[in-house]
Amino acid sequence: MIRSIIVVVYLSALLVAPKAAETLKIGIVGLDTSHVIAFTRLINDSSHPDHVEGGQVIAAFKGGSPDVESSRTRVDRFTKQLQTEFGVKIVSSIPELCRQVDAILLESVDGRPHLEQARPIIEHGLPLFIDKPVAGTLRDAIEIFRLAKEKNVPCFSSSSYRFYPSMTKLMKQDIGSVRAAISYGPCHLEPHHPDLFWYGVHPTEALFTVMGTGCQQVARVSTNDTDIVTGQWSNGRTGAFYGLRTKSTPHKVIAFGSTGVAEQEGGGGYAPLVQEIMTFFKTKHPPVSMAETIEIFAFMEAADQSKRRGGIPVDIKETIRNNGGSWFLRE
Repeated sequence: MIRSIIVVVYLSALLVAPKAAETLKIGIVGLDTSHVIAFTRLINDSSHPDHVEGGQVIAAFKGGSPDVESSRTRVDRFTKQLQTEFGVKIVSSIPELCRQVDAILLESVDGRPHLEQARPIIEHGLPLFIDKPVAGTLRDAIEIFRLAKEKNVPCFSSSSYRFYPSMTKLMKQDIGSVRAAISYGPCHLEPHHPDLFWYGVHPTEALFTVMGTGCQQVARVSTNDTDIVTGQWSNGRTGAFYGLRTKSTPHKVIAFGSTGVAEQEGGGGYAPLVQEIMTFFKTKHPPVSMAETIEIFAFMEAADQSKRRGGIPVDIKETIRNNGGSWFLRE
């Protein structure tokens, strides 16, 4: 009798005991950026001081762009490092990768192939993080999000700048309502991408982290060393982007509130972003909205248009509409 009671209690305990956290199988598309090594190390190496629990990078599709030097010269090296250091399996196609994993990191350093690389991932229904830039054009970025929304596939893109501890600290400072902000940082160019897409996306994302959505128009002044892009937000708010191409390219955000001023102090690393990605893979809830990412890329595209038009202001909604985003503006 006593033995029977013990068995019943034991079985009941098994039924109510919490399940061990699921380890997600993660795949990578595009092995031509140092991010694939940094992210995989944070995820796979449990001895790393900033280890992010919950997943394992198990397979990858090589990718690569022969006409982009930073892709062509690094893709083989990073592919070999993933194999030898982390035991990651290299597969021959994205559909094959999708059949083996639970979630995807789209890491191709070249934004131009992102739309075609994202299509089979979205079709397969896998949670998708797309590293910067989300695409090589605003039109492609809008189409990626349209497809993801149509298929109800969770998807987001973000710069690591958004989640730096120094940015989190800035956002917590009590300065009243934010009325304006200045964001400066590196803005190196790559001839196959709109000017700000390649590296200016980092300080642009930092600007939007503070300002949020609601940018209405953009104007740009450009020289060989510097870009200055001013944005007019709703309710009379203003934001300024300073893109640097000199030898020294620090980054910082200054926020001007109704009752005070806050300055970002210090930088950060990849671990907070990777933690956000892992949480997203598990919850399917993007930490950055589709609306904000589309507006970030519309801001950068409008800056290019303003440059071509001699610095005159360019309307954000018009820019989105002209790049296939009428559906988005009706949201």
